Amino acid sequence: MSATETTATGRDFGSSAYRRYVLLSLAFVYTLNFIDRALLGVLAQPVITTFGLSDAQFGFLAGPPFALFYALMGIPIAMLADRYNRVAIISICIALWSVMTALCGLATGFVFLLLARIGVAIGEAGSNPPSNSLIADYYRPEKRTKALSIYSTGVMLGSALAFLLGGPLGQTPDATVDKVLGMFGLGWLPGTFAWGSDYGWRFAFLALGVPGVIVALVVWLTMREPPRGFSDPPGMPAAAKAGIGATLKQLAAKPSFWLMAAAASLVAMVGYGFSAFQAPMMQRLHGLTPAEFALRFGVPLSFIGALGTVLAGVVTERLARRSVRWIALLPAMLLVFAVPFYLLGFLQPTERLGVAFVFWAFASALHYGYLGAQYAIGQGVVPQSSRASAIAILLFIIALVGNGIGPQLVGSLSDAFMAAGLEARGLAGTLEVAACNPKAAAALPAAQQAACTAVYAEGLRNSMMVTALFLLPAAACFWLCSKRLDRELLAR
Repeated sequence: MSATETTATGRDFGSSAYRRYVLLSLAFVYTLNFIDRALLGVLAQPVITTFGLSDAQFGFLAGPPFALFYALMGIPIAMLADRYNRVAIISICIALWSVMTALCGLATGFVFLLLARIGVAIGEAGSNPPSNSLIADYYRPEKRTKALSIYSTGVMLGSALAFLLGGPLGQTPDATVDKVLGMFGLGWLPGTFAWGSDYGWRFAFLALGVPGVIVALVVWLTMREPPRGFSDPPGMPAAAKAGIGATLKQLAAKPSFWLMAAAASLVAMVGYGFSAFQAPMMQRLHGLTPAEFALRFGVPLSFIGALGTVLAGVVTERLARRSVRWIALLPAMLLVFAVPFYLLGFLQPTERLGVAFVFWAFASALHYGYLGAQYAIGQGVVPQSSRASAIAILLFIIALVGNGIGPQLVGSLSDAFMAAGLEARGLAGTLEVAACNPKAAAALPAAQQAACTAVYAEGLRNSMMVTALFLLPAAACFWLCSKRLDRELLAR
């Protein structure tokens, strides 16, 4: 079914109540997107232990393949979204990534899990660009930054719910899992797929993946496709439907887009790296189980990050009345302030975890204040005919740099710091990093186990601290972007 033709009116589309329903529904879809995406990070240590992975191997599993397919599939799906029914595309993609998330729980090895994660990436690639395009047609330009900030809370809310639900579900006793599976006629799964023991993490993937199929059906049945460009000012020129090539040509003359993309990619690199490894770090450093970390840190910090996203959107909307430069200038300031709070949080000992939480709360609120600006600039520098494609190009870059490099960077740095820690203890010729995986370390003598425990924790913490510093060049890119917005932003 082809998309409705452009009808610029300068008015919001639909009733106020229905617009809120659509916006909150799309935010919920984005939340579901990030629940399924972040779940692997929440359950990282059980997965690492089950398959005997190094941090670098897990970083690869969480990063480059997912990012590559997310990036590659996002652009052709966005091209379809610029031409055909966006609601239908979103619904199909929700169903796909939900089924593939459930399949992660059936993984019998590294390759199976990797292929299932690639399937999640392909499904999730098709949700964000058409969602952004829909919001732009439901809301007038002056209301879009706040609307997109509300939509963007899905990043942090999804992460929060992944911790809140995935952490406890991942620790479900095997007997309870067997009982629940038996209620649905699936009691044969553990034996057929040779799950062994301690497979609560598999149940978490199944329990959080399957309901997405119902969400896909609700979206398809209840959400309306608005005319393209409906909420744009009547004076804006109506452009022909643009493909990726035409959109790239338009963006070539917009340095603000590329500066913002560089900034957002660096911030995402830090965020994805943290998301993949923060639960294992807290388990290694402070002995917190995934469920304990979820309830004490993961959930509240994610909600604080979401609150920071919304507040930054509200503040930006007011400041932008004075100058549109504030859309990028405010994120630049927030990121600079986030860095010292992160570093101070990482350095706190176990007996001061409450202090660490306070530092990380400030850091999270500041860190994720950039999200509304990312989308406002990404779609604001091109005409309505290119919005989904522009967002797809942006997400392509963010996926390759942020999701592609972030987890791999943290994992590789962790292994490097672990190797340095073993060398500093005079064990470089005796132990390798792989020997410090909990499954392998259990067979070592007590003294070597103690050394492994120390470097296993310290290496990952040092890696996370180095990664936090990348927020500083991201802030510089946002600042440079702000200097061009008053010339390059079309709708304001």
